Amino acid sequence: MAWWGTRSNVSPRLRLEVEAMRATFGSTFRLVVPTGADLLYWLGDVDVNLATLRQRAHTVRILYPADYPSRPAEAYVLQPKIYSEKHQYEDGQLCLFNPKDGEHYGWNPSRSTAVTVAAWAVQWIYAYYTWRATGEWPGIEERVDPNTPLPPRRRR
Repeated sequence: MAWWGTRSNVSPRLRLEVEAMRATFGSTFRLVVPTGADLLYWLGDVDVNLATLRQRAHTVRILYPADYPSRPAEAYVLQPKIYSEKHQYEDGQLCLFNPKDGEHYGWNPSRSTAVTVAAWAVQWIYAYYTWRATGEWPGIEERVDPNTPLPPRRRR
């Protein structure tokens, strides 16, 4: 059985997730439960309040992995198409935190929710446009040795 239960027997964790998302974002995000699929996701249009943008609405998907909450939900900007080589995976997933920072700063399976990831995604979008305007990504960045081998590719 999936972490979230079933359509007829929803887990307490998913109930908490839904309540938290609605309390924080109102109707901005809606929960999508694909028929026959184990992966749930939130889909919403976030209005980015920057005068320089032609398209202010950004469609964001927050995807729950099968082993949630052991692994954090994943965030993607579906529209408009934007990409950052340093802060986004090849499949478009946003790089929201450094796992090495541990549970006190990054993902904490017992306290973090989709609200955490959605808020980080909104911050990421603003950081992206700051980077595009200034050439500097705001905040602290980890410097990686280019000779470090890449981690194994994640499966979907």
